[in-house]
Amino acid sequence: METNKNGFILDPSLGYFRNHGVDVMAFDDIYPAGHQSGVSILMHGNRVATNGDIRFEQTPGQWQPTPKQLSRELREEENVIVTALQYPDMDGHLKNFNPRIYPDFCFNYQVTVKGEQDEVRVTVDLSEPVPPEFAGKLCFNLELFPGALFGRPYLMDGKSGIFPRQPNGPTLTQKSNFPYTTKLPAPEGRANRLRLAGRSGSGVFADGDDGYDPIIADDIIAAPYAAGHRFTVRPEDPYHCFTVESEGVELKLYDGRMNHNNGWFVLSSEVPENVTEKAVEWIIRPTVVPDWVYKPVVQVSQVGYHPMMQKQAFIELDRNDARRETAELYRITESGRREAIARKPKEWGQFLRYNYLVFDFSDCKEEGLYQVAYGDSESDIFRIAEDVFERGVWQPVLEYFLPVQMCHMRVNEKYKVWHGLCHNDDARMAPVSYEHIDGYIQGPSTLTKYRPGDAVPGLNSGGWHDAGDFDLRVESQSGESYILSLCYEEFGVDYDATSIDQKRKVVEIHEPDGRNDIQQQIEHGLLTVVGGYRALGRLYRGIIASDLRQYVLLGDAAAMTDNIPGNDDDRWVFTEDSQAKELQTAAHLAASSRALRGFNDSLSEEALKIAETLFETTVLPAPSDDPDRPAWLKSMGEAAKLQAAMELFIATGAEKYRAYILGQTDFIRENISRVGWIAARAVSALDDPDFREALRGAMEQINEECIRLSQETPYGIPYRPRIWGAGWDIQRLGFQYYFLQKAYPGIFEPGFVFRALNFVLGCHPGSNTASFASGVGTRSATVAYGLNRADWTYIPGGVISGTALIRPDFPELLEFPFLWQQTEYVLGGGSSNYMFLVLAARKLLGL
Repeated sequence: METNKNGFILDPSLGYFRNHGVDVMAFDDIYPAGHQSGVSILMHGNRVATNGDIRFEQTPGQWQPTPKQLSRELREEENVIVTALQYPDMDGHLKNFNPRIYPDFCFNYQVTVKGEQDEVRVTVDLSEPVPPEFAGKLCFNLELFPGALFGRPYLMDGKSGIFPRQPNGPTLTQKSNFPYTTKLPAPEGRANRLRLAGRSGSGVFADGDDGYDPIIADDIIAAPYAAGHRFTVRPEDPYHCFTVESEGVELKLYDGRMNHNNGWFVLSSEVPENVTEKAVEWIIRPTVVPDWVYKPVVQVSQVGYHPMMQKQAFIELDRNDARRETAELYRITESGRREAIARKPKEWGQFLRYNYLVFDFSDCKEEGLYQVAYGDSESDIFRIAEDVFERGVWQPVLEYFLPVQMCHMRVNEKYKVWHGLCHNDDARMAPVSYEHIDGYIQGPSTLTKYRPGDAVPGLNSGGWHDAGDFDLRVESQSGESYILSLCYEEFGVDYDATSIDQKRKVVEIHEPDGRNDIQQQIEHGLLTVVGGYRALGRLYRGIIASDLRQYVLLGDAAAMTDNIPGNDDDRWVFTEDSQAKELQTAAHLAASSRALRGFNDSLSEEALKIAETLFETTVLPAPSDDPDRPAWLKSMGEAAKLQAAMELFIATGAEKYRAYILGQTDFIRENISRVGWIAARAVSALDDPDFREALRGAMEQINEECIRLSQETPYGIPYRPRIWGAGWDIQRLGFQYYFLQKAYPGIFEPGFVFRALNFVLGCHPGSNTASFASGVGTRSATVAYGLNRADWTYIPGGVISGTALIRPDFPELLEFPFLWQQTEYVLGGGSSNYMFLVLAARKLLGL
């Protein structure tokens, strides 16, 4: 086993400091809003602290200013990482996906992290001294993961404390940064500073000061639990214990959850006035257990396997673990465990920071309960059975998740109310020339007959809340209907466990009403998209809360507005000109119209008519119209038009759509990685031998690339997460791959569909082997980022984003409800793609 006798040594190949089982990273991660950035500490297989950096608040949240990183330098000979940063980041000031308000203090700073034997020294140097107005506010913070600390002890200068499960008072009132945010130039037509901050006088329908606002979350904070110069976390546990000592300025321990539900505990030092060099200097001393080795993790499908499936367990090992054990498959019987198979697993090699072995037990076909063991490590118990996918696997998506997410409805489940009738006052026209939150931007015109602030009738029907955010994006609404429609067409889904009454706006879970649930859900999606088109004369971009405090609401969606139309708490409806979205929505509507024939004929016909109109009237710009238009943007529009033509051809059989598809053969070949699956559906629909053969070479190219990327991981599927968990991407890839395999079975092998499904169900990197599908499998994600995340619970059938990457090489899936990049649910994919994958697996197995 590799040893390290020289303390914290910078490994230039990895880009961080290593000392046996402890790693200290510095500014390799790039996502401070999601608690992934700055100085981070990983101890014995767990990330315990992160976001060590300068901030303008002691307890910042996702809405507060973050710095711009300028450079990062590894100096191996000095055992140092030096990072240069600056405030403000003007790319995020009152603009960008989620606009922020930056204080009027422009400065550069440098964070130097140096390994010194068994400690790491962090030094902060500023280019400018802190102005008086920011004295006591500008801080160097280190965030401590709360999920591992509840009920655990700490010491500050010898005095003890216990980390509480909930944030406790008293509170501390201090001056806010907000009055000192007026001098930086505001971009024209972007976010309104006062509106963002929930303050009156914005001129954008604001009735007054709403009190608390997530942007203004620095004036009332939790008083520090402790203050001193030497702080120790979890002194009772050497695997998680570390000490921080400050030379000069005090350390203070805060609870960031007092201001933000998704906050962490924060260790903070205020940057003193009139000091630039060594303004903050910390010494971090993690406890290092020299003989620690990551315990092997055995990964299997938490649901199990059909007897005819390939069955593999993946064994994840410490990169320094040279031991090789025999893997054993046990059958669980009435009299206990008995060995079914014992053999040496196959060596796969290194992926991320671990080594992997693969234990194939496909030759076991006897039905029953099983468990895989490797040394002292064991998998969860799983089934091998012909009916393994028949109950409680894909069905929770229809039984729970989609009903719970339904907007403009009251959703009941026996004694429980998931949420009351919500957003019945939708919606008012958004202001023009305005950048809102979550990527919503309204241009200089409403693009409709409505003026800003007008109540737009007819928008209070249909749709699903998108994850925990409650907004309705057109692509998530039509996209959800689309995937459900393909599930209905491809697999003949006929399932009834829910009553949906659109007239009374009431949903009753587990009260069958004699109507097919999947068609009722497709109908619900079309009600919002078609209703929006009917009301506005065009597609909406989306419908979203009008202010930030509404947007961050947790719990009952009925509490967001008063259901009385025409006042300031109504949500806003946005419009935009986006040829790609209009054509993609046309494709979605055409497919959905087919699924509703004979179920809701009038809505089906209206959806098809809108799809045809969008196809005819949406004009893609010619290359000469905009020579600077990126090639990828052009191909996106062309791909959407191809998809629309394909779905319209299937819906109508019209020759003009067939001719359009055949005329795009060259485009398809040139953009096969983007449109391959669409072309595969077209091949199956047109049944044209010449067209099929014309694309064969391009399809072989896709297959070769898919094989190449899949060989980079032990799981046999591409996995290259940037920050977010890649679960949604893998589900979408499996969904698309199904159509490639269907059209060209001689090129694409069906095993990819099963491997993508198994990844979601537990065969994924990291120590948390839970199924991403909540409530599905022996162990699953039962703490998730849904509307009920503040209760530390889940919605059955929701599928989380999944294992994320802590850069550069640490896979992580925490049991924590406030990390959207790991545990968020989503619409327009996610759970519906997962359901499609399960149904596809059933069909490929001949079930």
